[in-house]
Amino acid sequence: MTDKTPLRIREIPYNYTSFSDREIVIRFLGEDMWQALSELRTERVTGRSARMLFEVLGDMWVISRNPFIQDDLIENHKRWRSLVDALHHRLDQIELRADDNELAQQLADKAHQAVSEFEAWLPQMKEKRREALRRLAKVTRKDNINFDGLARVSHVTDASDWRVEYPLVVISPDTEQEMAHVVQACIALGLSIIPRGGGTGYTGGAVPLSADSAVINTEKLEALGEIEMLPLPGVEGEVVTVRVEAGVVTRRVSERAEAGGYAFAVDPTSQDASCIGGNIAMNAGGKKAVMWGTTLDNLASWRMVTPEGLWLEVERLNHNLGKIHEVEMAEFRVRHYQADGKTLIGEPELLSIPGAELRKTGLGKDVTNKFLGGLPGIQKEGCDGLITSARFILHRMPSHIRTVCLEFFGDDLREAVPAIVETKDSLDDNDKVVLIGLEHLDDRYIKAVKYSTKAPRPDHPKMLLLVDIGGEDENIVAEAASTVVRLANARGAEGFIAVSPEARARFWKDRGSTAAIAAHTNAFKINEDVVIPLDRLGDYSEEIERINIELSTRNKLKMIDAVLAYLDSPMTELRQVADYEGSDENDAIVEAKKESARQLLQSVKQRWTLTLDNIDSSAKQFASELSGYLSDELQSEIETTDDTLFQLLQRRVLRISYRREVERPLKEIFGGRDLEAVCERFDSIHSEIRNSRLFVATHMHAGDGNVHTNIPVHSSDYEMLHQAEEVVERIMAIATDLGGVISGEHGIGITKMQFLSDDIKTEFL
Repeated sequence: MTDKTPLRIREIPYNYTSFSDREIVIRFLGEDMWQALSELRTERVTGRSARMLFEVLGDMWVISRNPFIQDDLIENHKRWRSLVDALHHRLDQIELRADDNELAQQLADKAHQAVSEFEAWLPQMKEKRREALRRLAKVTRKDNINFDGLARVSHVTDASDWRVEYPLVVISPDTEQEMAHVVQACIALGLSIIPRGGGTGYTGGAVPLSADSAVINTEKLEALGEIEMLPLPGVEGEVVTVRVEAGVVTRRVSERAEAGGYAFAVDPTSQDASCIGGNIAMNAGGKKAVMWGTTLDNLASWRMVTPEGLWLEVERLNHNLGKIHEVEMAEFRVRHYQADGKTLIGEPELLSIPGAELRKTGLGKDVTNKFLGGLPGIQKEGCDGLITSARFILHRMPSHIRTVCLEFFGDDLREAVPAIVETKDSLDDNDKVVLIGLEHLDDRYIKAVKYSTKAPRPDHPKMLLLVDIGGEDENIVAEAASTVVRLANARGAEGFIAVSPEARARFWKDRGSTAAIAAHTNAFKINEDVVIPLDRLGDYSEEIERINIELSTRNKLKMIDAVLAYLDSPMTELRQVADYEGSDENDAIVEAKKESARQLLQSVKQRWTLTLDNIDSSAKQFASELSGYLSDELQSEIETTDDTLFQLLQRRVLRISYRREVERPLKEIFGGRDLEAVCERFDSIHSEIRNSRLFVATHMHAGDGNVHTNIPVHSSDYEMLHQAEEVVERIMAIATDLGGVISGEHGIGITKMQFLSDDIKTEFL
């Protein structure tokens, strides 16, 4: 393989997964064999043999990644035998071609070993299924035990879209009482256990990492009790509560509470699909967390199965009916029971945890503390047990509520973002009202949800805030809402107040459509949440804007490089013109146009690269380099300003425009009917590369600093995915540097382990 020969990413047939050839070779043969294969191919001695080897690996790979084919082959031993014999035959042919090449022989030997292991794999799976069915059928009905392809495919990933291993079995017990016995059976089978509810997690917490694993689906644990007034230990009077099993969809609990005139505090955006067990394991929050806290703050008690297959019950003592970190000492009683759920083991254990330790100081949400004072279940992401049911406290909504919509215009968001803190401070200082919700959308989300601007203006807002304000005195609530609008007006915002339930629901409708941000990448996105101290939200927004400017500029530079490469190519589009005739004269005309285009592109590339490389430098240092494409007014401003290039770009005073600086001049150079096909090729280059442009969009539970940072990506685009990973690393570092944490409600899972500090990793593992 010469230096000019492009390395093909995928030569293994049937590979429709996100695994590269390299990853597949390493999986079957080991990394040393990938190195050996690469070396042999460089020597150009294994062309035909490499193709045959890839065919063997392709057959094994497609079967290992397709449970439906596995089901068919398990039932058809003759077909399986024929397939394995064909694999060995191909490897025999590879050995014959080795020609005493030691490296090639090592590769063939390793491949034979892999095929032998593969040959034994499916019969072993059949035996494991048989044994699992025998044991599990003793503790739950047979139709709750699923080995089929549909069940395994449905449980291989969560909303993260990570796919590592298919589980051996998916179990869906009928009742809470069965859970401990099912766990014990899985332990006896030597299976890893993955608890799963709605599968809405964004961090891969429900993704099997081992083929010898069982997913226990709690969807049938759907008992939802009536609203009850009950005494709670250490709390004066009776408290409004509801008992819920782990498989109940979150929205159903909210609806049950609302039907009784109450409110359920846990309301993540995923509430139409997420389940209560996952809410507890992840310590879910949502819009109302700013007023009543997260799941942890609203639990009266919960029940779970431990990794030993025993029962454990946790009961909150002296509940403050509010945010747990505001109490000096949070107290819990923990009881252990045998698998029957009734026989008490030992004496109850009392836990006393300083409230301040349950959440990082200054943050409304924080799920990075996995030890959590030794408190079981909550926030542990299923690592120390399987949640089966819980009792929650409910709240009564204020008698009067106003929803305020604030639309911020203008290009300088440094003026707009502080409105978040000003709004919260204004309402916190008024003891006659409460802040029920404070949510934020940035301009990318505003465009994605096709937001209809309420202000009579032709342009879209750059930031949107939605505020719910409640209280018992209608006039005081109305005045508080008006005050919030006046504060926003001072920052260039338009404000609107909704009073009726219908109008309020209309204001909130767009907030529920945030998944639209990923529409152009077929609904795939990397969804990260971080928590930022409220007084640093402006800094965080500025850093995200810096990332977006850099990503956009690099994407445009990539377009320039692609157009330059096209200009150096034969430009076959010229031959598509019906009456085009090649001649020295015509070739000279075209070559002159190409040279003019090159000069344009190199000039623009140099200027943009200069801007990107010096983005944090004073703009006036580069006034001369930037002259010639700026208006006299802008040139004068740059020469006198103390702003950096980034600040000018952020305020849109300085713009990097591909259409204005590249596309239009190019089409002027290659104007005319004869060159329309060339201009169309310029457009296709622009469209193709722009489609791979990364950007970061944010929406916040702004009242507690929980920022959801989303990066739409094409999951089939390797380069785009790797760039996104780099952006995520940068975002996590920014959050930490600003005194925040890397997760507020999404958890850690398998995607954020790398961002935990060593001491937290120790606790988590």
